[in-house]
Amino acid sequence: MNHWIIAPVVLPALLAPLLGYVMRHDIVLARVASAAGTVALFFIALGLAFWAADGGTHVYRLGNWPAPFGIVLVLDRLSAMMVLLTATLALIVLWHAIATGWDAKGRHFHALYQFQLMGICGAFLTGDAFNLFVFFEVLLIASYGLMVHSGGKVRLQAGLQYLVMNLAGSTLFLFALGTMYATTGTLNMADLAVKVPLMPADEGAMVRVAAVLLLIVFMIKAALFPVQFWLPGTYANAPAPVAALFAIMTKVGAYAIIRLHTLAYGPQSSPTAGLVEEWLFPAALVTVALGAIGVLAAKRLMPLLSFSVIGSMGTLMLAVAPQSPYATETALYYLVHSTLSAAALFLLADLVISRRGTDTLSVRPPVLQNGLFAALFFGGAIAMAGMPPLSGFLGKLLILDALRDPHLMPWAWSGILLGSLVTLVGFARAGSMLFWKSTAVIVPEGAEPIDAEPRPAPATTAEVAPTVALLALLAALAVLAGPATNYMRAAGNQLFEPEGYIDAVLAPVEKPEELDSLKIDKPDPLAEEEH
Repeated sequence: MNHWIIAPVVLPALLAPLLGYVMRHDIVLARVASAAGTVALFFIALGLAFWAADGGTHVYRLGNWPAPFGIVLVLDRLSAMMVLLTATLALIVLWHAIATGWDAKGRHFHALYQFQLMGICGAFLTGDAFNLFVFFEVLLIASYGLMVHSGGKVRLQAGLQYLVMNLAGSTLFLFALGTMYATTGTLNMADLAVKVPLMPADEGAMVRVAAVLLLIVFMIKAALFPVQFWLPGTYANAPAPVAALFAIMTKVGAYAIIRLHTLAYGPQSSPTAGLVEEWLFPAALVTVALGAIGVLAAKRLMPLLSFSVIGSMGTLMLAVAPQSPYATETALYYLVHSTLSAAALFLLADLVISRRGTDTLSVRPPVLQNGLFAALFFGGAIAMAGMPPLSGFLGKLLILDALRDPHLMPWAWSGILLGSLVTLVGFARAGSMLFWKSTAVIVPEGAEPIDAEPRPAPATTAEVAPTVALLALLAALAVLAGPATNYMRAAGNQLFEPEGYIDAVLAPVEKPEELDSLKIDKPDPLAEEEH
């Protein structure tokens, strides 16, 4: 049993209370500790990814209790990839938050940030559905605190809406878990994968009800139609670095759908067979349309980026819906791309809005470093819209190739291509308003181009570097598409061959060798009598 598997959960869990209680009055000390912890998390995640690349399923049993009774964490290719993506994003976003001073606008930013990482990493590593619920709650509490970071009436209202919506989702989650446990007697995912296909027909309906409830919960987390309405208000009003970190949160819902519906509720399970195709595909298609229309109709920059996240989630889930290894492989590639591109745009938006004074998409005098910001916005926009040469183009091309089933192809291709076109037009309109037309505005002699007080300073290298780093990762994902898709193909195949996962998790616990050495040799009474 390798203790490194639990490190992505334990490290931020230990660091967060120290940041919240011991270092809350010393921002320098808090920054150093939080940055050191996030760097350590990145290297741990990198090591776990290399370890999981061998194709094995590695299990960590808390207290060495065997599954399904004990709590287990499971590391395979998919969970390792998601933890590494989380750690990478967290490191870059934290860099931006420190460089721009966002972390100093509230006392508990770094503590909440670490709790957030604990919840996300735990959700990706857990091997049972109840602990998935627990980590969802950790996510919810920490994300609400981050959402209202630095205060403000509008932010508080949006945070309340976000909290109410997620509490409703959590209640539904509990109902689903109760139904599932009452029917199957277990919440361990590997144990569910064994028991659900064997359920008698008269109890199969209850399993299907529980699976539908869980799917609705995960659709809320993934912001899919018809439960996507919480996202634009939440992301648009959150501090930009927090919105950038939230780019991974919708992927938690996508991960949960992929994990449970390839393991426990997959095609081999008759009570839930075809569930994902029936529900997810039309919901994802409408989500793509809503995202594209929202991008085109947005009058502010942050809502525009929020709707682009919705559209990207719809595209991602279109690839998840067919439930095939190749489609899942393309979905995983697009998942990484969409997370990094959304985060890059949110970080850039923070730099632009703080110097423009408003995020309204209207023609105003040019911002400081207008050319630099325009170039970065162009890179982020073509990535999000799926234009070459960045990884968004390859991601959408792969998804289109995976969706060539005659029953799906007309709808899926039309949705993705039209959605990309409308999204591109929306970003072009926004870029024109923000950067191009602004250069035509004549500033009266002696007047300041920006009337905000105090006047913003030019962005420093440290402030711009995180956005550049994210765009560089997108370029690297395009250049290294071959090795990346090879890893994701292996991850997809591993998901659709769940026997290895089930055997690893439900394997009997080996008795420690130390216990054997502690055995006391009892004297043989017969031998003593003869003596």
